[in-house]
Amino acid sequence: MSTPVREKFSSQAAPEVLEGLRQLAQSQGRQFQAVLDVALRDYLDRHQNKRPRRHVMAAFASSLDEFDTLYRELAK
Repeated sequence: MSTPVREKFSSQAAPEVLEGLRQLAQSQGRQFQAVLDVALRDYLDRHQNKRPRRHVMAAFASSLDEFDTLYRELAK
């Protein structure tokens, strides 16, 4: 498996945001930059894509499976 290419950049953030990311990374046993990468990708996904996010559609599908009969009754 190849290592993904990374590019260094510099920015600033509120101290509480950075601390929250650091704590999350530590609690998950992950590196800070890995958590930051996921956060940035999620932000881009939410703002660039016109389609619903995968986890939203998965929750919707699960709801349909679980409550199909109820939804059909409510639609009458």
